Amino acid sequence: MEILEDKMIKDIISASLQKSMSYKAYRDLVEELTANNSTTGAEKTEALVNYTMLNDRRMKRWDKTVKVSDDAKAKTQNFNGNVTWLVITESWCGDAAHIMPVINKVAELSDNIDYKIVLRDDNEELMNAFLTNGGKAIPKLIMINNETGEVENTFGPRPSVATNMVNDYKAKHGSLTPEFKEDLQRWYNKDKGQSTIEDLVGLL
Repeated sequence: MEILEDKMIKDIISASLQKSMSYKAYRDLVEELTANNSTTGAEKTEALVNYTMLNDRRMKRWDKTVKVSDDAKAKTQNFNGNVTWLVITESWCGDAAHIMPVINKVAELSDNIDYKIVLRDDNEELMNAFLTNGGKAIPKLIMINNETGEVENTFGPRPSVATNMVNDYKAKHGSLTPEFKEDLQRWYNKDKGQSTIEDLVGLL
């Protein structure tokens, strides 16, 4: 049964990889959507279109400003595996806008990391195979060994520090309020991608 499941997941990943795009292609897509007042995903509501526009600005900023420490740089450059980081996302996702550029900065440091992106609503089987607490939370990074096709690890939808903040808040208040979501955005801005870098380097 487990072997069958393993093969199914490999087949699902393989099919999704054929539909995947590079980070540059993803950034070009988000810019184009912003110019056309549109968004990725099955729903094209005004709110989601506005989030895509906001996220385009966020990603532009992070593409320019994210810094990787010498220690994290050395660890990444010394990584001698051969992996694909396949990330499931959508252009409207707030967490993704803070995380996707950071993943790119780390992946660029190693020829042994191939960074690929797929859209959640176009890859339902893949998303359903990598749920977080039963939910379709994004961004979700799947670390695939390119030689065996095995999934070695996953990351997301948030860095571990932010995940703990969310879990603590939910435990106290039941659900996330707009105020908390604003606090979380402020945390991302203050953290400058460092918690994400730490988690990503920990995967290697």
